[in-house]
Amino acid sequence: MNQDQLKKMVGELAATYVKDGMVVGLGTGSTVKFMVDALGQRVAKEGLNIVGVPTSDRTADQGRHLGIPIKNVDEVDQIDLTIDGADQINADFQGIKGGGAAHLFEKIVAINSKRNMWIVDQSKMVQTLGSFPLPLEVIPYGSQQLFKRLAAKGLKPVFREQNGQRVLTDSKNYIIDLHLGEIKAPFELAQYLNRQVGLVEHGLFLNVVNTVIVGYDDGPKVLQAPERPSYQQVQQN
Repeated sequence: MNQDQLKKMVGELAATYVKDGMVVGLGTGSTVKFMVDALGQRVAKEGLNIVGVPTSDRTADQGRHLGIPIKNVDEVDQIDLTIDGADQINADFQGIKGGGAAHLFEKIVAINSKRNMWIVDQSKMVQTLGSFPLPLEVIPYGSQQLFKRLAAKGLKPVFREQNGQRVLTDSKNYIIDLHLGEIKAPFELAQYLNRQVGLVEHGLFLNVVNTVIVGYDDGPKVLQAPERPSYQQVQQN
């Protein structure tokens, strides 16, 4: 199978986990797009009654176009299940997200969800995180000073650009990608990044996911992460 076929397979399977009456977090990215399409078909054909909480403007637009009722995260009491993609998942079910510049909204929705499911193709599964650059969302003011601190720390920062312009998030912030190659201690790195003023959110998603659906050439595999307290929730308590 090619990569799009793998993504479509896991996206459609993930959509079957959504039940009538659920509030569903809708992630961002190419794999999630297939899942949202499948949900839209269920809404149209089955009369599935759900509310979608999107993690980006583009997912919100897709959901509305398909007839999925859309609400902001602050307009719902709870989110039953969030289905999102990931850029890398290691052997311990820790992840990197933010390749689509949406990890701030994705993390807000994720930590406010009862359950989190990630859907990926087999290329996203790795032993150690880091070969995919780690995204940071940073406010523009003072971003060059933050960049210099990150560089002095040896974190190899690069401002993300497209067509010669710095990429802007839905919140009009910049993205700095850390080209680390390997992240041996993700929790320690997360603690360091959490302390950096001007850094709004990083793309390390630690102890977040409950279920991962992986598309392999011989079919999808559903993997269950160990139950453990969410790292982000522990940090906030």
